[in-house]
Amino acid sequence: MPILGLAPSIAPIKPVHFDIEKVIRPNILALHPYRCARDDYQQGILLDANENALGHSIPRSFNQIQQELSSTLDADLNRYPDPSHDEIKSRIASLRSLPGKDHVFLGVGSDEVIDLLMRICVVPANEKILITPPTYGMYSVCAQVNDIGLVRCNLKLSGDGGEGGEHGRFSLLIDDIKAAVLADPSIKLIFLCSPGNPTGTLISLAAMKAILDYEPFKGIVVVDEAYIDFAGEGASAVSLIKDYANLCVMQTLSKSFGLAAIRLGIALAQPPLIQVLTNTKAPYNISTPSAQLALAALSQEAVQSMLLKCQTLVESRKQLQKSLESLSALGVGDVIGGNDANFLVVPILNKETRLPDNVRANALYTELAESKGVVVRFRGKEAGCDGCLRITVGTAEENGTLLRQLQSALNDY
Repeated sequence: MPILGLAPSIAPIKPVHFDIEKVIRPNILALHPYRCARDDYQQGILLDANENALGHSIPRSFNQIQQELSSTLDADLNRYPDPSHDEIKSRIASLRSLPGKDHVFLGVGSDEVIDLLMRICVVPANEKILITPPTYGMYSVCAQVNDIGLVRCNLKLSGDGGEGGEHGRFSLLIDDIKAAVLADPSIKLIFLCSPGNPTGTLISLAAMKAILDYEPFKGIVVVDEAYIDFAGEGASAVSLIKDYANLCVMQTLSKSFGLAAIRLGIALAQPPLIQVLTNTKAPYNISTPSAQLALAALSQEAVQSMLLKCQTLVESRKQLQKSLESLSALGVGDVIGGNDANFLVVPILNKETRLPDNVRANALYTELAESKGVVVRFRGKEAGCDGCLRITVGTAEENGTLLRQLQSALNDY
């Protein structure tokens, strides 16, 4: 069955064992997407979408509102937004060295992309996804909401091969994943987080290719790259898209671009999968104010600013790690994982045993947040993260305050 909206192609599919029409649910392939008014016309006297012709009701005379919202209020807020946002997609394609906008899908944060991928590919109550704990919690939440089975294959949890890298802590256990897929053909999606959350660790492209090339797996490998711009050149799985129709890479403007508030997520893949996502999404999922900010953030000048800020945060991450090491005598363990994101994962040790201690770590987390005004994240219940706090790299001033308050709390607990 052809994919609606996608021109036929005679180009060979790689890898040869993959057939997208066998991955997408039949009811989704047959879906005729909702056609909204702005799909037809976006200019002229627009009397086709039952919008409020008199415009919004936010008063312009109030000075504070005027100062805070002036640029936003100048937009046509009474009109539905562009349903396709082709200019944003083109800028993303250019930034990520992809052929064009037909390789890009936009969602309301990566969470919409995650949910859509499950809904278009995985049959509720019958089929499953595979995740690699410790990992981003929304994969399992979306699976439960959609009544989808969950298979867990842990990352390598020990540090006997070092931290991060091809075979170190939080690396991908390829043989375990292959065994799980072979044992359960109902697995339709494999979610990999690189750099991981909460691991902060890149998954190597070689490991990803080993799964993508594995002939018994007929589904799609989804690589979540929310933190990829902190990881350095050559780390992104986007370079593999041209050779793998069974790959979908998720990115976002929330982290490196510093635009978490606008909720703009991205899926990058070959056009057939992008077209199916487009056919399935809500008609106006990206608002006009969000789109305006995204377009500005993807200008050449803004991208260069983003890259410079990423470099600053990476240097700050290194300095923060050194400063945390100075608290070893008080029970701060060595940072674990590959340190490829904008945060660090650090175990808090028991004063007597010098082993990771969830009770002490949770007490420190609470004390920092409730008494000292510094909020980190307790991750001790995640696989392989016993006693761990996840600490986002802040400004120089914020990092300094964190270290002072953490030292004070360590003396008390």
